[in-house]
Amino acid sequence: MASGSFSSCVPLLIGLLSLFLSFSFTFSSSSSSSATNLRLTIRKPAVPIFNEAPAFRNGDTCSLASSSADFIHVVMTLDANYIRGTMAAVFSILQHSTCPENVVFHFLWLRHDPDVFSSIQSTFPYLNFKVYRFDAARVRGLISKSIRQALDQPLNYARAYLVDILPADVKRVIYLDSDLVVVDDILKLWKVDLGGKVLAAPEYCHANFTSYFTAAFWSDPELAKAFEGRRPCYFNTGVMIMDVEKWRRGGYTQKVEDWMQVQKQKKIYHLGSLPPFLLVLAGNIMPVDHRWNQHGLGGDNLEGKCRSLHPGPISLLHWSGKGKPWLRLDSRRPCSVDHLWAPYDLYRTSRNSFVE
Repeated sequence: MASGSFSSCVPLLIGLLSLFLSFSFTFSSSSSSSATNLRLTIRKPAVPIFNEAPAFRNGDTCSLASSSADFIHVVMTLDANYIRGTMAAVFSILQHSTCPENVVFHFLWLRHDPDVFSSIQSTFPYLNFKVYRFDAARVRGLISKSIRQALDQPLNYARAYLVDILPADVKRVIYLDSDLVVVDDILKLWKVDLGGKVLAAPEYCHANFTSYFTAAFWSDPELAKAFEGRRPCYFNTGVMIMDVEKWRRGGYTQKVEDWMQVQKQKKIYHLGSLPPFLLVLAGNIMPVDHRWNQHGLGGDNLEGKCRSLHPGPISLLHWSGKGKPWLRLDSRRPCSVDHLWAPYDLYRTSRNSFVE
């Protein structure tokens, strides 16, 4: 065989070997029979395999970050079910950042998962990141059943506990969901002036705010007084800039928990971790340009039907809702907006894993 032909077959041989090693063989014998049974089971990898991302370096205008205050701190959760989305989000941030080496990622997970950890390291060998455990016991007794099971997971509530998780020298963070991609320089979002507020996020005052709470809430005069003195507007908690110090001093974690306790008794909302944030902060945040959260691309929380983009400039695309782009693409029934996510997908499919 010519050397060129042999080298072209190497990726195929490696792929076949990997497939063979993913099988497990179990032999069993019975005293009543001399026959030996062979059982073949196929074990899927716990974590998908991803292509290695290129190294991203700072531009000439970037200063070298030397202290915590010099870095852009991005917080995301780590869940094996959403790891493909997380990888795409990280990749998009680095690709569009002027100073990617000045971005540090803080990942939150429920338990140590060596497969997930090694997957991040192998996909982004140069990534500056830290991982922290979020104790699910903090919220397990406070979570109420919502309209979609995915919204009831403890990690969804970790964003309210950042002051108890992150190092003390991290004073300000950008919190991002895992089902989004950033198509602009994240430094622009980092530089948003909080104007003395604890939180900044895109506000949507045209949304029907009353729909986020039940009739039981609005019919109770004491509960409805929660918004007195405020002009509350809906905001999505999947994209937020947070002043961690102000959150701590204001005791906002306790305020969120207090409303979760009320929910356990009176069922005043249906949407998981979002309504407590609205109850505590709606009408008292710094508004951010809508371009930083083109949300709802995953459709609603029940059916996840396709939606089109809203008019206007876009810096961040967010597949909030039931439909996730990687699932719809894999099912060969993608929405048109899912093709905007696909270029950031580092997932190594069974087809391209055999080809360099």
